[in-house]
Amino acid sequence: MKNIAVIFKKQIRDTLKNKMVLIQFLMFPLLVVIFENVVKIEDMPEHFFVKLFAVMFVGMAPLTCMSAIIAEEKEKNTLRVLLMSNVKPAEYLVGVGSYVFVMCSAGMAVFAVVGGYSGTELVRFIAAMSAGIILSELTGAVIGIFSRNQMTATSISVPVMMLFAFLPMLSMFNDTIKSVAQVTYSQQISELINGIGDSGIQAESLIVIAVNFVLAVILFTVAYKRKGLET
Repeated sequence: MKNIAVIFKKQIRDTLKNKMVLIQFLMFPLLVVIFENVVKIEDMPEHFFVKLFAVMFVGMAPLTCMSAIIAEEKEKNTLRVLLMSNVKPAEYLVGVGSYVFVMCSAGMAVFAVVGGYSGTELVRFIAAMSAGIILSELTGAVIGIFSRNQMTATSISVPVMMLFAFLPMLSMFNDTIKSVAQVTYSQQISELINGIGDSGIQAESLIVIAVNFVLAVILFTVAYKRKGLET
């Protein structure tokens, strides 16, 4: 726990230095505040932008931040130094993952407040967002482990991030895209959030999210066994 706490504090100190990571945590929470208060369109669903940007935030911020942090520290040999200082790989990953989750939780709180969620609705919103954040973190960790440097991580994470962040939005306008997007966790997170207050939790959504989680864990295990954290 001490090593995990040290990694966590280190990432907090590094946040202000890494503008790419910082902007990921701030962009969508700021956008939702602006759009919800400025854009008023007749017959627009209530808190439309909260539901839209929350899913995009889940599909983008945790994934790109995890991959960027791991790849950067591998490139600068910071990670090698940490591992030589008796920090175990699992401790490092838990420390970084906890940091990303906490920072994303701050954004989640903004979405919850702007969306006016409370009681059972708030619990459902937090549960859906948290599941999406964890899955995106795992995906980002896989990319970071496979990447030799930040440039490689960015070239891989951008198309993956766009897939998970924008598919749910595009599926609102195209049935073919929606049928394809059904197998992704971000689409199911979108449906869970959009169903808050209107419908119960669909078993299909839970199954797809669970399958995505298993696949992410398998990919993470394969990536770690093949590449480790030092190369």
